[in-house]
Amino acid sequence: MTRPDRTGPRAVASTFAGYAVLVFFALVFLYPFVIQVANSFKTEADAAANALSPIPSPLSLAGYERIFAGTGMPVWLANSVLVALLVTAGRVFFDSLAGYALARLRFTGRRGVFAAIVAIMAVPGVVLLIPKFLVLNQLGIYDSYVALIVPLLADATGVFIMKQFFESIPVSVEEAARIDGAGAFRTFWSVVLPLARPALITLTILSFQGSWNEFPHTLVAVQDPALFTLPRGLADLVSGSLGAGTQYPLKLGAALLATIPVAIIFVVFQRHFVRGANEGSEKG
Repeated sequence: MTRPDRTGPRAVASTFAGYAVLVFFALVFLYPFVIQVANSFKTEADAAANALSPIPSPLSLAGYERIFAGTGMPVWLANSVLVALLVTAGRVFFDSLAGYALARLRFTGRRGVFAAIVAIMAVPGVVLLIPKFLVLNQLGIYDSYVALIVPLLADATGVFIMKQFFESIPVSVEEAARIDGAGAFRTFWSVVLPLARPALITLTILSFQGSWNEFPHTLVAVQDPALFTLPRGLADLVSGSLGAGTQYPLKLGAALLATIPVAIIFVVFQRHFVRGANEGSEKG
């Protein structure tokens, strides 16, 4: 049986067409981001008159100067870093514990708990905003860092991801630790958790990105501007709190600065995730 010729004119044309389509959609996807970056370096007049131009004329840093001098950006940034780091650490720890318990421990109601977690994943988050506000208010923690952080320390999606990954690890790996006298937590911490590196990195990326970009929760958790995170502060800017005018350079520059940490975390951890996934597939 002869193999198809991959070097003929028809094959070359097909490959070229495929890459052309990919490049086209890549440009369509990236162009809004290019416009965001370009407008952040424009003057107010240039951004209003030529909003879709990818070239600033003239180049101006006035928008970034106003971000740090005329807004609460430093406070928002500090709050976002604090919340994102604590929430990410909490989710990785608690979601891993819950996922391991559901995957390995046999207790009454285990199936019901997992069914409830799956059901929570299907509930739109906006439906829970009012109940969440009522709970925070009744507990006396409304408008505080505790209200910003504690309700986000665990999530159903993370528990689901970790449970599914733990179930893919052979039970025989844990039996040797139990023979040596290790308890359930020691087995989880020293044996199983290191093997779950790909899932942990995936959970870290999702948790950091989710907590960094979290906006609806801040609406019902805090009202003091000193407790605003970046999404809440940016929403305040977009709503026109600084006065009249489009203020495109200011708003888009602030949005760009808020995007950079998430992009860095994703790029760094994605490399480790791919490496860990490859190691896992080779072991399997």
